[in-house]
Amino acid sequence: MSEFVKGLEGIVAAQTEMSYIDGEKGVLEYVGIPIGELSAKSTFEETVFLLWNKRLPTRSELDEFTSELRQRYELPAGMEQRVTSLPTNAEPMHVLRTMVSALGMHDAQPNEIELDRARRKCLNVLGHAPTIVAYFDRYRRGLPLIHPDRSLSFAENFLYMLNGEKPTATMARAFDICMILHADHGLNNSTFAARVIISTLSDVYSALTGAVGSLRGPLHGGANEGVMKMLNEIPSVADVESHVMGKLERKDKIMGFGHRVYKAKDPRASDLQGLAEQLAKDTGNEDLYAKSHAIEQIMEREVAAKGIYPNVDFYSATTYHCIGLKLDLFTPMFALSRIGGWSGHIIEQLDGNRLFRPKAEYIGAHNAPYTPIDQR
Repeated sequence: MSEFVKGLEGIVAAQTEMSYIDGEKGVLEYVGIPIGELSAKSTFEETVFLLWNKRLPTRSELDEFTSELRQRYELPAGMEQRVTSLPTNAEPMHVLRTMVSALGMHDAQPNEIELDRARRKCLNVLGHAPTIVAYFDRYRRGLPLIHPDRSLSFAENFLYMLNGEKPTATMARAFDICMILHADHGLNNSTFAARVIISTLSDVYSALTGAVGSLRGPLHGGANEGVMKMLNEIPSVADVESHVMGKLERKDKIMGFGHRVYKAKDPRASDLQGLAEQLAKDTGNEDLYAKSHAIEQIMEREVAAKGIYPNVDFYSATTYHCIGLKLDLFTPMFALSRIGGWSGHIIEQLDGNRLFRPKAEYIGAHNAPYTPIDQR
């Protein structure tokens, strides 16, 4: 009989060429390229091409891929009305999940899963998702919608639609780097959800909808919101020591620290730290970064020996705040990026698919008597 492993920890359930993680050494690679190389030299569009094709594009290939993505910025006819008919107090992740599902109803052939057609549907969702989030945020704030600008990159266009003005080069690049760093990360919960759903030969929209639903959980993509809430609870840098030590004494979780995989500092956190520091200076949020850095120093002193280090959520919270994002948009930003990775895994799963069908270990009673209802 197979051994039960709670949470499937350590179980190899899929093979992938997309991302490699060495948690002991703090290594993350996309298709063999260190994440620091990509965050320093690549763009989100190029990174998505890399993940989907397992190689870097030529200039003409990247231009074609970018052009095809930009052609999908605008929502299908009727989708704008769907977004602006939602309750203004709806949570953005619920909106994104529901609207990704709704995109399937605007596809004349939503169930096609041949590889080339699945790629096009993935590209549809990747292009439409930022518009959904930006439209809903402006609608709930009572602001006019800003339609996409196809002359802008993925990062530039989203910030333009959200804020109504074109972002500075620093902010656009910061957001672009965040998208790169979050794009893929092994067989995490939401990626596994996407692969499980598509393994039934369901459709791309269903698989991506399920992945969004998984990411929404506070044990997965919702963690960066918790980091920002923690930072907001600390009045000043001078209060960090007492706040953190109090939490440690109570054995409360310090949000943004520790990872199921990494026993060293999350390499994405290292890349984001420098970005967060520069953005904090540029936007007058030095105090926020100082609190973050002070928390890291205390945690290094107190618990680093236990393998508890900052993860990607810790400095992404400061970065997103400095860009001007509202707290409940933090997790949707994670989703916008991860659509690139989920889509790559959907394509990978379809290419040589086998249905996921694990066993469950039954631990209940046997031969239990049935008691008639009038005797219960």
